Amino acid sequence: MMTTFKMSDLQKVANQSMTPPPCDTTMQITAHEAMDGIAYGTWEVDRNYINGIGVAMGGFLSAAADIMMAYAISSKLTDKQGFASIDLDTTFHRPVFEGEVEITSKVERLGRTLAYVVTELEQNGKKAATCVSSILIKTMEDE
Repeated sequence: MMTTFKMSDLQKVANQSMTPPPCDTTMQITAHEAMDGIAYGTWEVDRNYINGIGVAMGGFLSAAADIMMAYAISSKLTDKQGFASIDLDTTFHRPVFEGEVEITSKVERLGRTLAYVVTELEQNGKKAATCVSSILIKTMEDE
């Protein structure tokens, strides 16, 4: 049975004191820090993410960004709250190749029911993609 993570659990993952959710390990994403609405992590891109023209498939970049956005927003919420992405837009600036990608996610705006989060993915010090997401904030009573 799958474990459901609370907001504080995601913070423990970012502090390396708890095992990450399956999507993180499947995508080879490591959260390094998440605090005050900002999350930092890395993505190890290997040949499994490379498409037929020799670059990482764009959907994987969006997925990597979405994972780190979860850490950023969770650092602003309580265990009585949850979230769900309702929109995710990605702009690609340059191709990503095998190797490490640095990911930074930041909560730009946080309201009572919606948040706006921006993520940048960089490889070799150059911006590869920017993702923005609208995230629905909900309380456990909403379920």
